[in-house]
Amino acid sequence: MIDLVIVGAGPAGLGAAIAAAENGLEVVILDEFVKPGGRLLGQLHEEPDGRWENGIVEAQKLYDCAARLGVTILCGVSVYDLQQVNNGWCVYTTKQPFESKCLLLATGASETPIPIPGWTLPGVMSIGAAQVMGNVHRVKPGEKGIIIGVNVLSVAIARELQLCGVHIEGIMLPKQSLVSGDASKPEAMMESLLRLSHLAPSPFIRFGGKWVSPKLGTLLYPRNGFKMWDIPIQLRKTALEIVGDKQVEGVRVADISATGEVIPGKEKVVSADFVCIAGGLTPLSELASVAGCTFCYVPELGGHIPLHNEYMQTNVDGLYVAGNITGVESAKVARAQGTVAGLSISRELHALQDTADDFVHAAVMKVKETRRNALIQFQPGIEEARKALYEKYEEQAGKPISI
Repeated sequence: MIDLVIVGAGPAGLGAAIAAAENGLEVVILDEFVKPGGRLLGQLHEEPDGRWENGIVEAQKLYDCAARLGVTILCGVSVYDLQQVNNGWCVYTTKQPFESKCLLLATGASETPIPIPGWTLPGVMSIGAAQVMGNVHRVKPGEKGIIIGVNVLSVAIARELQLCGVHIEGIMLPKQSLVSGDASKPEAMMESLLRLSHLAPSPFIRFGGKWVSPKLGTLLYPRNGFKMWDIPIQLRKTALEIVGDKQVEGVRVADISATGEVIPGKEKVVSADFVCIAGGLTPLSELASVAGCTFCYVPELGGHIPLHNEYMQTNVDGLYVAGNITGVESAKVARAQGTVAGLSISRELHALQDTADDFVHAAVMKVKETRRNALIQFQPGIEEARKALYEKYEEQAGKPISI
């Protein structure tokens, strides 16, 4: 029986594998994608100090480290079922079953779709798909694109597409509907933008992000938007329909009020040869549900997530979680969480020595530090939401969890 099986070869899974293997555990990682690295593979951005963060390079470093430690990494393998067995888990895959003493789910997050008239036309894709095409496969999704959905993810990836030589005509809101929800409301999206203001090239925008409230910012927002990296961000325009005969030819756009209502007589078609829909991210937690985890709905963390503590333990014996399955945050936070999980599992399997608690505690503190220093926060109130989640875990466990 293997000591640890990890589902997901992203930053959380690789970080956990390294921490566990360094303490002598036999580790197998499974991932349905053909390459290890997860969301790191699509990332390419400039840090505030001017350094460029290349996700492909970082993923390779993690892979090389894990491989040197003897971790078995199997890509192109899908997991379709989990079952608790005596003293462990059986993981059913498209390759073969794997039995392990402990199981870590590091499955990441999936994109949330926003249905828009015309979204089945060739040339319409999720914002993440465009990121993978450009940064991973080195293929332009098109020459001139429109992004529907104003949020942390769309603005960050718009910049990456620009670096690929793609012209982004604009980033705008989807039409108001039951499905689009807050994504169609200028004030809610202004709050999201203000969390990105520190990345703006303009000193005026950076200053405004610190002092302007979302409500005031929406009222003061210019009707034609403003530009970051020469990319128009338009909170006062909405995408009514994606148009085209056999493929994307453009988007029918209308002006909207500060509260999101369409202004009659202000419609026009903006040409484009591809469209990206950015509906945000949701934890990919189906396997945790199959495993029998208790779930909590936490909007600040992206939706329904498995109940767990800060040591990445769930309420199911021998089952751990790390990364975006626990709530949508940065890749650096995911990697730090993976280290906590790997050390916690090593401690459970008695692979750590007398100082085990010190190692785990230091890793937990590293997660908190990484979160505080994160370049991008996907949602406000993440720290408070996690504290409440951990308290709920302790309540259900019947006693405080301490090290």
